[in-house]
Amino acid sequence: MKSYQKLTTAQPAACQLEEEGAAPLPSGHGKLAPWWVGSGLLVASVLLSTITVWVLRQVSGGWLGPTAPPKCLVVPESHRFDCYPERRVVVTQELCESRGCCFIQSPPLAQGKQGVPWCFYPPDFPSYTLESLNQTVLGMVGLLVRREKAYYPRDIERLRLDVEFETDTRLHIKITDATNPRYEVPLDVPRVMKRAENPIYSLNFTWDPFGVLLQRKATGTVLLNTTVAPLIFADQFLQISTLLPSKFLYGLGEHRGSLLHSLDWNTLTLWARDVSPTESFNLYGAHPFYLVMEEGGNAHGVFLLNSNAMEVALQPAPGLTWRTIGGVLDFYIFLGPDPNMVIQQYQQVIGFPAMPPVWALGFHLCRWGYGSSNGTWQTVRAMRNYQIPQDGQWNDIDYMDGYRDFTLDSQKFASLPSLVEDLHKHGQRYVMILDPGISSTSPQGSYWPFDEGLRRGLFLNTTQGQPLIGQVWPGFTAFADFSNPDTHQWWLENLQHFHAHVPFDGLWIDMNEPSNFMDGSEDGCPPGELDNPPYTPAVLGDSLSAKTVCASAKQKVSVHYNLHNLYGLMEAKATASALIKIRGKRPFLISRSTFPSQGRYSGHWLGDNRSQWKDMRYSIPGLLSFSLFGIPLVGADICGFSGSTSEELCTRWMQLGAFYPFTRNHNTQNEKAQDPTVFSPAARTAMKDVLLTRYSLLPFLYTLFHRAHLQGDTVARPLFFEFPWDEATWEMDRQFLWGRSLLVTPVLEPGVDSVTGYVPQGTWYDFYTGSSVNSSGEMLKMSAPLEHLNLHIREGSILPTQKPGTTTEATRGNPLRLIVALSSHATAWGDLFWDDGESLDTFEKGNYSYVVFNVTQNIFTSTILHASTEATKVTVGTLSIFGVQKPPSKVLLNGQEKPFSYLDNQVLNVSDLGMSLSQGFSVQWL
Repeated sequence: MKSYQKLTTAQPAACQLEEEGAAPLPSGHGKLAPWWVGSGLLVASVLLSTITVWVLRQVSGGWLGPTAPPKCLVVPESHRFDCYPERRVVVTQELCESRGCCFIQSPPLAQGKQGVPWCFYPPDFPSYTLESLNQTVLGMVGLLVRREKAYYPRDIERLRLDVEFETDTRLHIKITDATNPRYEVPLDVPRVMKRAENPIYSLNFTWDPFGVLLQRKATGTVLLNTTVAPLIFADQFLQISTLLPSKFLYGLGEHRGSLLHSLDWNTLTLWARDVSPTESFNLYGAHPFYLVMEEGGNAHGVFLLNSNAMEVALQPAPGLTWRTIGGVLDFYIFLGPDPNMVIQQYQQVIGFPAMPPVWALGFHLCRWGYGSSNGTWQTVRAMRNYQIPQDGQWNDIDYMDGYRDFTLDSQKFASLPSLVEDLHKHGQRYVMILDPGISSTSPQGSYWPFDEGLRRGLFLNTTQGQPLIGQVWPGFTAFADFSNPDTHQWWLENLQHFHAHVPFDGLWIDMNEPSNFMDGSEDGCPPGELDNPPYTPAVLGDSLSAKTVCASAKQKVSVHYNLHNLYGLMEAKATASALIKIRGKRPFLISRSTFPSQGRYSGHWLGDNRSQWKDMRYSIPGLLSFSLFGIPLVGADICGFSGSTSEELCTRWMQLGAFYPFTRNHNTQNEKAQDPTVFSPAARTAMKDVLLTRYSLLPFLYTLFHRAHLQGDTVARPLFFEFPWDEATWEMDRQFLWGRSLLVTPVLEPGVDSVTGYVPQGTWYDFYTGSSVNSSGEMLKMSAPLEHLNLHIREGSILPTQKPGTTTEATRGNPLRLIVALSSHATAWGDLFWDDGESLDTFEKGNYSYVVFNVTQNIFTSTILHASTEATKVTVGTLSIFGVQKPPSKVLLNGQEKPFSYLDNQVLNVSDLGMSLSQGFSVQWL
C-alpha cells in the first residue's frame, strides 16, 4: 500500500496539474507526506514509536489500549480523521480494525460532547488513484480508480473528475460516477464559455492516492489539502476531508450558535427540520457553504452543491470533513480575496437576491392568537392611535377554517376583507401564512385544493404510488410536490381564488421542511435503504423521517431522499411566481426552510424562538449567517415567539429588531400581547422612537438592498467584512453593520444602562448628535439607558435619510436629510437608489434614479447618474455635515449664499435646501 505522497515533477507530463503559468507548491510543501503537511517528522516518529507509546500511556492514564502500530502513533490527535463516525455505537478495536483503521482509545468526555476519534484513518488507507488527466477547453478531465473497496456498500470504482477554471477567482471541481448518471441538484448555475486567463490560485493533485492541493498564488496559503484522509465515494456515502488554513470558519447553516464555529470536534448536520432553534440541532434550512478567514485578512469560500442529508465534521487540525449520503461532490471555491468579494462570487453562482418592495422594509406585526379579524383590527387601530410606524399586519393560522389552507374562518374572521381594505386605505399591507400540508379529510367535493390536487396527481406519493398522508395543523394531510411544474399552476389557482376574496399583499410560508407531526407517514415508512440508509448523518431524532415525510416518498423530479432540503426553496419559487402573476408587483415572501438561491425568491425569519435574552443574543449571528448565504431579507421574531416577554427585554429587542433587515414582532397564542401598544408609556415611546429611526434610514437601507440585488453585497454585515485586517473583529457577533457605514451596538443583557462595544479604528460619529469618537480599534463603554440604542456612522460616509412617517408610503413623500460623516481627510461618499418602490424590474428596465454624493475640499456635490420621474416627487431638505473642523464664514448652495448653523461638536447644518432629488447641486462652505 502506498503512503500519501506528493506528486513530483519527475512523474509523467500529464501530472503537471496546475493551470498554465501557475507556480508549483513551495518547497516547504513539496515532497512531504501530505497527510501531515509541514511536519517533517514521519521517519523520526516511527523510529521513536517505543518512546511514544510509553509517553502516551502515561498521559492517557492507561486509555491507550493494546499497542497501536507505529503508522498510527505518528498521526497527531488533531489530525485524526474519523473512520467510524456512526452515532449510537461504542467503537471497539475490533469494529475499527475491521475497517482497516487505527484504534487508540481516549479518555471519555462529558455526555453529548465529542472528542478525539478513537478510530481514525492510517496514512496508508486505500483511496482512489488518478489514472489519467487531460486538458479541456475550460480546465481538465480525469479518471479516478479505486482498486480496494472501502467499507460502505456499493463503492463506485471509477469516478470522473471535472475541473473548470471558471473565473480568475472561481474554481469548479466536480467528482461523480464515471459510468452511471447520478442525482444532481436541479439548480441553475452559470455556464462559462472560456477558461480563466489569470487565476489567482494554483491547483495541484496527488496521483496515488488522489488528492487536491489548492493555493492562493499571492501568499502561498494552502486553501484545500484533501490528502489528509481518503476519498470515499459509495452510492450512499460520499466523504472528503481537507485541512483548513485557519480556525476562523463561518457559514454551514442552519444552526444556532456563534457566528464563528468551534473547530473543537464539532459536527454540523444539514437536514431541514422543524424544531425550535436549539444549539447543536439541525434546523430549518441547509446551506453547505463556508467562509474562512486566512492569516493577513484574505478570505475564501467553499460551496458544495449537494442537497442530500449531510454533516460537516470540524476538528482542531484545523480540518473539515464533508459527509453526504447521495448525489455528487460538486464544489465551487471562491478566492475573494476579501470576505465581501467571496460572498459576491458565491451569489454569482447561486443567484443574486430579489429586490424587495420598499414596504417589506417597514415594521411588521403578527401574533398567533389574535382570535378574530376584529381582534387583529383592534391592534392595528391602537398602533395608529399612538402613531407608531407599521407597514404590515399579519395573521397566523387562526384565520383559517380548521387550519386548512385557502379557507377563512367565517365566524371569527368574517370582517377580514374589510380589514384588508382598511389597511390599503392607510398605505399598509396584509400578509398571511400558508402551510404546504393540504388537509385530506374533508368530504369529497367540499375542499377543492385537495380534490383538485389529487385529481391532477400533485402530492408526494408513497412507494406504492398513493398520496403520502402525514399530520399537520388541520389533521391528516397530503403534501404538495413543488418539484412538479403542474403543482405551481394549481398553487397559483388556489391563491387566485383566495385573493379574490382577501386581497393579500405578501405571503408567509411556514412548516416547509416539510414538517410532519408524525415520523414518516400514518403508515410509517417502508423498509429499504432510502429510509434506512447504510449511514445516517447526525440528524435530530436519528432518522431521516423524524418529524418529516419518508425519504422514500416519490416526487416528480426525484425521491424525497434527494429533494428534502430543497422543499422550502421549491415552494418559495412557486409562491413568488404566483404573487407576481396575481399582483403584478414585486413579491414579498418569507420562508422558514431555505436552501442556496433562496434569496432570489424569499426572505427568511429565524423560526420559533423564545422570549429570552439568550435568544435575542443568538439572533445576531443568525442574521449575519444568512447574509453570508445570500438571503439579506432576514430577521428574528422580535420579543420572542414562545413564552412571555418582559417590558425590558421587549424594549431592548425592539431596539435591536428595528435594525434587522426584516423586522417583525411576533408571538404565540396563550401568551400576553407584546406589540408596542401594550407597554408602559416610557417603553412604548422607546419602541416608537427606534422605529422612527429605522424609517428615517429607509432610503439608506433600500439602497443597500439594491446593491445586494445588483451585485451581492451584504446588508447586515459582520464587522470583519469591513475590517478584515483587524483580527479582533473576526469573533465579534454582538454588533453588526448596515452596509459599510452604520455600526449597531445593542444592549443584550438585562438591568444595565451602558454597553461595551468594539469601535474599529478610525473616526466614528454618533448618529443622533454628530459628536465624534476617535478609536484605535478598541472596546468602548457607551451610555445606554433603556430608551437609547447606540448607532455610529463611519467616517467617509454619506447616509441618505428622510423625515419618517408612520408607513413607508407616508415616509417616501417627506424631504430627505443627507448626513455627511467627514473622514480625517475631509472627504465622504454615498449613494441613493430611488424608484417607485414596488414595480417589477425597475433597474433592469431603467425606471429608477441613481444619485451619487461626494465631498471633497469643502464642497458637497449631488450628481445624477440616472434619472426617472419618481425622483421629481422628492426634495432634499437638509444637509448635515459631521466633523467640520472650524466654523464656516458662509455657505453657498449652487453659488448662492444660504443660512446655516454650526454647533460646538463640529456639526454644520444647512436647512431648507428645497432641491429636487432629480437635480444635481452643490453646497460649499468657506
